[in-house]
Amino acid sequence: MTPPFDVPMPDVQSSMDTRQIAINKVGIKSIRHPVKVSDKTGGVQHTVANFNMYVGLPHDFKGTHMSRFVEILNSNERDISVESFEPMLRAMVERLEAETGHVEMSFPYFINKSAPVSGVQSLMDYEVSFIGEISAGGRYEFTMKIVVPVTSLCPCSKKISDRGAHNQRSHITVTAVLNDHLWIEDMVQLVESQASCEVFGLLKRPDEKWVTERAYDNPKFVEDLVRDVAGLLTTEPRIDAYVVESENFESIHNHSAYALIERDKRPH
Repeated sequence: MTPPFDVPMPDVQSSMDTRQIAINKVGIKSIRHPVKVSDKTGGVQHTVANFNMYVGLPHDFKGTHMSRFVEILNSNERDISVESFEPMLRAMVERLEAETGHVEMSFPYFINKSAPVSGVQSLMDYEVSFIGEISAGGRYEFTMKIVVPVTSLCPCSKKISDRGAHNQRSHITVTAVLNDHLWIEDMVQLVESQASCEVFGLLKRPDEKWVTERAYDNPKFVEDLVRDVAGLLTTEPRIDAYVVESENFESIHNHSAYALIERDKRPH
């Protein structure tokens, strides 16, 4: 026989824990949820995001209420944006009676790009993450992470070869702490401008000739990629701190080349 719902049930999670060990992050990982993301053109993209949601657990609490994370996510009615991220995170911290909180939202984002010569249009997808964190004392920090595929052409190969030079697709990843709104499209453009050449979803033959010659005329080592992107990130006033990484999937080796630059521009 099923007991009635109004019968009080023990709240085990809220019971006392005697081990005196606080937990930095506890919550749920890899929950998928439909979201709407505004784009720079004034439209809205409907996509599916993967969420990680955590709070800090004091040393004297046995557990947290996992179901409340899902309740917070569903209460936003799929309209989750950069602007709504902080209120959602603060509501989560309050609902779970925590001092600290952390939310990660990762999703594919599409930008309509025109080929350089023919002008034919196609969609390029980029892996984007929004990361919000509330530290002890209530300070909020927002981080945007973007993985941008580009082309890189090896300067050494070009210099020593009589014909051509080896090139490859590279992933440049920027993780930036923001102090103001920055469009995803603007960050992508910043990164792509420093590559040997952009990557496109669709190219006609005149476009293939253009991107091949563009990369050949603009060779970049993996070190060049991160240094050139870092130079622009340093001068961007909306970015407080950043990590820029590049992984080149080498076409003549069975390994990748990798470089990373990290900088915090805030006064210490």
